[in-house]
Amino acid sequence: MRAVILAGGKGTRLLPFTVNFPKPLVPLGDTPVLEVLISRLIQYGITDITLTLGHLAELIRAYFDHRQSLVQQITLRYVYEDEPTGTAGSLALVPGLTSTFLAMNGDLLTNLDFDALVEFHREHQAVLTIATHKRHVKVDLGVLEFDGNYQVVRYLEKPETTYHVSMGIYVYEPSVLKYIEPGKYLDFPDLVLRLLASGERVCAYPADCLWLDIGRPDDYARAQELYALKREEFDLV
Repeated sequence: MRAVILAGGKGTRLLPFTVNFPKPLVPLGDTPVLEVLISRLIQYGITDITLTLGHLAELIRAYFDHRQSLVQQITLRYVYEDEPTGTAGSLALVPGLTSTFLAMNGDLLTNLDFDALVEFHREHQAVLTIATHKRHVKVDLGVLEFDGNYQVVRYLEKPETTYHVSMGIYVYEPSVLKYIEPGKYLDFPDLVLRLLASGERVCAYPADCLWLDIGRPDDYARAQELYALKREEFDLV
């Protein structure tokens, strides 16, 4: 099983921290989030890892050049984007993806069971499986619903809605790559729409696990707290 980690984003949501610092190297405690993620993959025997790099790629490469105790446990490959090609487009640059593989964003903290995710993907015979997490969204205001005559028909005080959101972790069959044109920009949501329009089977895997998107400032702050509390779950290398 190979894993592709998308680590080329600019991290604009974490400005100003990411002006001169690549988002995947943002620390949790004293460990970059990217290293925490790689350590988690190693736990599951996933040691063939490719990083797709763009923004400040040389800093990420330099970091792992100095982490030989980690790098010696894996096969670490790098793919470089001269120009951004999107969250799906960069996969066209990765050579040798000829069997089922994992792809994921490089800015997340999770204790997802990767074995269970891949097993689900195979059982459901999907070409693409998206790991999902429940996200509760609360509107901290009174919400009005009214008809065409402006008559109020419903009043909701601080309503809360639950969505199943993408965790930024996916299982791909190599057949999906034919929908990605090399050198052309393509974001992941547009790839999903292409697959659905072509009648391909795309599945969602609901995961009840720890998950935080480090690209969001509030999640990053929460991740710092959780990592301090549950560090033993992630410090496996």
